[in-house]
Amino acid sequence: MTARPVASKESPPMRLTRLIAALLFASGLLGIAAAPARAQVEVDVNQGVLQPLPIAIPGFGGAAPFGGDMPKVIADDLERSGLFKPLDPATFPDKVSDVNLQPAFPGWKQIHAQALVDGQVSIGADGRLRVDFRLWDVFSQQQLLGLQFTSTQENWRRVAHKISDAVYERLTGEKGYFDTQVVFVAESGSKTKRIHRLEIMDQDGANRSFLPTDPGEQVFTPRFSPTSRQITYMALRDNGAAVYLFDLDTGRRESLGRYSGIVFAPRFAPDGSRVAFSVSEHGNTDIYEMDLHSRVSRRLTTDPAIDTSPSYSPDGGKIVFNSDRGGSPQIYVMNADGSGQHRISFGQGRYTTPVWSPRGDLIAFTKQTGGSFHIGVMRPDGSQEHILTTSYLDEGPTWAPNGRVLMFSREGAGAGPRLWTVDVTGRVERAEPYPGSASDPAWSPLLN
Repeated sequence: MTARPVASKESPPMRLTRLIAALLFASGLLGIAAAPARAQVEVDVNQGVLQPLPIAIPGFGGAAPFGGDMPKVIADDLERSGLFKPLDPATFPDKVSDVNLQPAFPGWKQIHAQALVDGQVSIGADGRLRVDFRLWDVFSQQQLLGLQFTSTQENWRRVAHKISDAVYERLTGEKGYFDTQVVFVAESGSKTKRIHRLEIMDQDGANRSFLPTDPGEQVFTPRFSPTSRQITYMALRDNGAAVYLFDLDTGRRESLGRYSGIVFAPRFAPDGSRVAFSVSEHGNTDIYEMDLHSRVSRRLTTDPAIDTSPSYSPDGGKIVFNSDRGGSPQIYVMNADGSGQHRISFGQGRYTTPVWSPRGDLIAFTKQTGGSFHIGVMRPDGSQEHILTTSYLDEGPTWAPNGRVLMFSREGAGAGPRLWTVDVTGRVERAEPYPGSASDPAWSPLLN
């Protein structure tokens, strides 16, 4: 899949993006887009409400059914972010018939659209798709962005996600996260005979498929490599547990080796060359690290407690983990060689499943207080703890690659777990469009 800019006769204005960025910086919400009202951006910070940006995404001209299907995918992506309000196509004043012509802006102003996406789809002699699209600032009547994508017809949804990413980035100043996948544990069966299988899907719930595992295995904690099409996960059998690497392109699976205890909670280092995991034996659980090239492992913690859930900082220099060495599960940070171990969580409750943001600025976690579970974030030094969600059972956060959105599993009383997302402000919370019970989600990097 390739992309290139589409030339415009007018230089892209910065008014819309600058207004958004200026207000977000002043309000401490940089990276979360707000809605401009004609010449101004309005965000009701005191009420904690973000006004989504009204955006019109009419059907693309050209080859059917892609011209009709792609705008729907784009609109759904942007709407789920909580930052955009795709307008009802029934209100559109006209159809954009030629992507190379300037739209008739007065009609789009009438329906209060502040941004407009138009596009054209064609199929070349080689059978490949060509998609041209433009993003317009309706009130300044100028082009903000123009790109052209080429792809196979089978990858038309990925083109739509890439357009969503481009629109998101141009209007918020943050990287998009729509051209990604999520691997997770699909759950089925009764409470006493629960079946856990690996499943993968696009972030919007499309293109779902199960990954092959051995019969009778129960799988947990799948995690993506940041640098390759690999995942690592823990498989539990009657005779013990093991950690595996699985190549999504070749289907090849290999074990990280044999240990005398139970091995679990694996996670890749940022460069993909190492995996940290926990080994439980003789009543003690410690964190180990394996070099994937030499297959040599080393022990990082030796405390007579449960040390688990390791997660690397983006530069690979530190590891955050969970330990009950202080009497209850809390969050600790250490250097990647195991030195400098120190506690960073000091609030009320039990802290588990810490995971470092890909931006490096936050650590997400699960917290249990009283009869509720929460997803929260804190700074790497433990300061500025902020609770994002609260429910009967929220757990297992995973970061989108832009570090601004988290996915987690939520379980209600008597109901199976479902996948949800929340942004780092806690204001935008959405149920994911996956119909079944699911837990342990892990977000992929942006696809190439």
